[in-house]
Amino acid sequence: MSKIEQFIGDRLQERKDKLSIRNLSTNIPPFDFCSNDYLGFARSGELKKMIDDALAALPNYLNGAGGSRLLSGNTKFTEETEQFIADFHLAESGLIFNSGYDANVGLLSSVPQRGDTIIADELIHASIIDGCRLSHATRYKFHHNDINDLETKLKLTKGNIFVVVESVYSMDGDIAPLIAVSNLCERYKANLIVDEAHATGIFGTNGQGLINQLNLTDRVFARIVTFGKAIGVHGAIVLGSKNLRHYLINFARSFIYTTAAPIHNLVAVRSAYQYLNKIDHQLVHQKIALFRKTLKEQSINALDSKSTIQGILFSSNEATKLAAANLQSKGFDVRAILSPTVALGKERLRICLHAFNTDEEIISLVNHLKELH
Repeated sequence: MSKIEQFIGDRLQERKDKLSIRNLSTNIPPFDFCSNDYLGFARSGELKKMIDDALAALPNYLNGAGGSRLLSGNTKFTEETEQFIADFHLAESGLIFNSGYDANVGLLSSVPQRGDTIIADELIHASIIDGCRLSHATRYKFHHNDINDLETKLKLTKGNIFVVVESVYSMDGDIAPLIAVSNLCERYKANLIVDEAHATGIFGTNGQGLINQLNLTDRVFARIVTFGKAIGVHGAIVLGSKNLRHYLINFARSFIYTTAAPIHNLVAVRSAYQYLNKIDHQLVHQKIALFRKTLKEQSINALDSKSTIQGILFSSNEATKLAAANLQSKGFDVRAILSPTVALGKERLRICLHAFNTDEEIISLVNHLKELH
């Protein structure tokens, strides 16, 4: 065995020994409490028909973009879609990226410079961490949702300052204190960047997001909105000023050096945004309320969350995996989130609620959770 194959094997064995090895599976239990398809858009027949009809109105579209946006991959439809989405979120402008990961890496790696400072919540998404690492800026993290610790870090800053938070956190499902964070940013002349991945479609008028719901649109430097969660399709957009858009076109490597999304992907995104205006946005919140109410009735402790993401903590990787396997055997698609994805001792079942989950499914899931505790 070669030296590198030995290294790879040893690292995989370490994960196996810690019961944290990741594997792909095509075995999907029938009751979805796992996916990020919070509104059911990914499975919606009505949305699929809207997409098909919109594509039929573009009979000469290409199967692929054929190149990056700066070469052959840009179209008038793409730019119109970007402005359509920006207008929906009450932003001046926007630039579409091929994924949320690309958007975060592109933004954070290109805008902060050597001599600047980035301060991010300690539970920030991995793509933001990677973007910050590619920057030459000084980096700090502050205790999760801790305004006092954020201010302590702000006092250490130099250059242009960037504070980075998620509006809804992807593992705990809790909400950032956005107004307090925004107030601090203004006091210290910091630029606020908010990842709205898990708030888009769920909060705000017609799913505009928490920044819109809290009337903070004019107090945020940039927002990252992803299309693969509640929007049900694929891709992401960075929202901000026209200057920011033009800057990213020139300096964001994950935008510049990648083939553009095909037109049928953009049609799906635009159709999904139009579909947001047709649905009952209270339905998913009713499901969240039912889940929380039933948990309380069964005296089950869960992480505090008003979002679609709910967490039930366990004591170890082994206990969490056993709990997930038990629920999956009963038809519930619930996944274990293990360390090192989350901190040691904070392994959990990450339960995602959806508008399409029936009340009976939710109550039955909680009853089975009760049996595990």
